[in-house]
Amino acid sequence: MDIALTEEQTAIDAAVRKICSSFSDEYWTECEAELRFPEEYYQAMAKAGFLGITMPEELGGSGLGVTEAAIMMHAASSSGGGYSAASAIHINLFGPHAIVVHGTAEQKRRFLTPLIRGEEKACFGVTEPDAGLDTTSIKTFATRVPGGYRITGRKIWTSTAQVASKILILARTTPKDACRRPTDGMSLFFTTLDRSKIEVRRIHKLGRNAVDSNAVFIDDLFVSEEDRIGEEGRGFHYLLDSLNPERILVSAESIGLGRDALARAARYARERIVFGRQIGQNQGIQHPLAECWIQLESAWWMCLRAASLYDAGKPCGAEANAAKFLGGRAAFDASTRAVLTHGGMGYAREYQVERLFRESILPRIAPVTEQLILSFIAEKVLDLPKSY
Repeated sequence: MDIALTEEQTAIDAAVRKICSSFSDEYWTECEAELRFPEEYYQAMAKAGFLGITMPEELGGSGLGVTEAAIMMHAASSSGGGYSAASAIHINLFGPHAIVVHGTAEQKRRFLTPLIRGEEKACFGVTEPDAGLDTTSIKTFATRVPGGYRITGRKIWTSTAQVASKILILARTTPKDACRRPTDGMSLFFTTLDRSKIEVRRIHKLGRNAVDSNAVFIDDLFVSEEDRIGEEGRGFHYLLDSLNPERILVSAESIGLGRDALARAARYARERIVFGRQIGQNQGIQHPLAECWIQLESAWWMCLRAASLYDAGKPCGAEANAAKFLGGRAAFDASTRAVLTHGGMGYAREYQVERLFRESILPRIAPVTEQLILSFIAEKVLDLPKSY
């Protein structure tokens, strides 16, 4: 069993790190403080072709797998930008997957090509304030009208909606109580974000403030039938195609953030002199940092195992969820330890670890909670009865 990266994968890692090296800690601090989308970074990644790493080659993408995408996202988040760097480009990797798999040739050309080139940005309108992770209980509804649909409803935690020109919307086209199964009766649409019909309100949050999160209010938005992805009523099932890749990418991103935090902590421990000796000489500093390395390394190889299974067309639900769980925990522990290693200076923005610490809680709660992951593993792997 060969677990080493290929020459191409190593080249991807190096190329992304080279791009990211042009964006300093001060750049990310300013984007965070000014609530400003990192447009320069986004365009640099687009120019290098990385926004289309998993997209079809005939559309200008690279046609590579989730493994290569995970390596790319790990490199991005571990190079100083943390979750702001990851989230700025994350939607391009998993969000349009339903279009790649279920869209028509015309839809792929019309929707994906501008995303790959960095000419357009998209946001992802699935989660709702009353439904949360119970996606089958969404209330946003698309009513059939001549030529298409009229959509009304609410979405929440929609990232990049402040800067996006397109929106992917999951909406019910049949009431839940009229469906044979709760997962039926939802349809997927990819359309222009018409701000005369869609109100976007920024959510002020703990971290990752360079990339906006929003509450979105959709009021009688007309969507052409040409903008529906696949069959009516099959939208939820199409989204399932994206779930495992998303968990794998979130795992890679969080591990990258954790490794950056750990590297900063180790550097500070080598440089900081207290009582006439480096604090990194003390086992009370060494051992927790070494344990963080072990956790991050273990999570990374679970992440790559899940990605390799997905790319081979094999079942990977348990591995993808485990990777997301381990990555989120490892990132949080490493970032917390980085702040503690810095002592009082860990609380200061100058050393950046407070920013990484604030961002590190995100992969523990999104896009799926640790509790639901454990319930999934208990049911699907351990054959225990469903608990929810």
